[in-house]
Amino acid sequence: MFEGLRVIDMTSVVFGPYCTQILADFGAEVIKVEAPGGDVFRYGAPSAHSKAMGPGYIALNRGKQSLVLDLKQEADRAILRDLLADADIFIHNVRAEAIERLGFDYNSVRALAPDIIYAHCVGFGSGGPYAGLQAYDDVIQAASGTTTLLPRADGNERPRYLPSLIADKVAGLHAAYAVMAAVVHRLRTGQGQHVEVPMFEAFSSFMLKEHLGGNTFDPPVGPPCYGRQVDPDRQPFPTRDGYVSIVPYRLDHFTRVIALMGDEAFAREERFATPEGLIAGQAELYARIAELTASFATDELVALMHANAIPAMPVRDMADMAQEPHLEAGGFFMRREHPTEGTLVEMREPSRFSAWDAPDPAPAPLLGEHDRDYRKG
Repeated sequence: MFEGLRVIDMTSVVFGPYCTQILADFGAEVIKVEAPGGDVFRYGAPSAHSKAMGPGYIALNRGKQSLVLDLKQEADRAILRDLLADADIFIHNVRAEAIERLGFDYNSVRALAPDIIYAHCVGFGSGGPYAGLQAYDDVIQAASGTTTLLPRADGNERPRYLPSLIADKVAGLHAAYAVMAAVVHRLRTGQGQHVEVPMFEAFSSFMLKEHLGGNTFDPPVGPPCYGRQVDPDRQPFPTRDGYVSIVPYRLDHFTRVIALMGDEAFAREERFATPEGLIAGQAELYARIAELTASFATDELVALMHANAIPAMPVRDMADMAQEPHLEAGGFFMRREHPTEGTLVEMREPSRFSAWDAPDPAPAPLLGEHDRDYRKG
């Protein structure tokens, strides 16, 4: 799909590599330019064999080539200039002042390749007072209001991070969309361009879709946050052998779920006969559901809900996800031998296309694995 596109990727950790991982999965040639020592995410968690091949790095860098360049050295800067002259996309997360000192700011790169798409991954957009500040996932979660969501949902007032590099990954998706849009623009016009993708703005946009809430209107018509998402009663329900997620998304589902589990008398109470009554009684309805689910086995309960068109799934542990039956059956995981790291469990690009077969990407590269291909002599 993106075969023939050459991407020079000078990003590290998650934000940029997630973007270029998507481009590589869609067929682009991605050359990952690393400083001596490599992407720090290579060392983010214990590896099986090679020190610089941690699991997070492996998950975000399949299908890429690794070229080590010391851009303090003119000879290595010359190699990068040669690569950029023949590239379609250049993406980096170096601060604007530093990249300019190295000679790889947009104007300098455009002089080498006038139609290049130049994507700059930044923490905060250049138009605001935070421009140039360092940004990491935790910082962005805090600045975006995300750390106040769990306190709203569970009553523990201490702000907390969501236990995921979610801001980095969301920003990486935005970067991929932006680069793809710039590619389409170039196909239509022949023009390259500078693209800035700020993590703070990208993640704020993502979170505020539902959580801007009453502040959507000026003056506000209610509080921020989507009430359903921060409802403290909206949690997985206990079963005899674990937990289950049951989503009574429509109001009438509450009483249907309760009736299906055997308490038809409670479900038919007059106070739940109207939408207003159901809304007023949601806390009590959630509590009754939790009492009833505790007497069922998880699989039994999920089957009962599915048979009656009620959304439900068992609560999985992260430790079990590599053997998740639906993902296994659909070919989501691929198991293969890495030349140095042994057997790897990797995830495929989840989208499926009727007119294009995704290639099997090469495994994530060792540090400097492709140096010989780009260094003369």
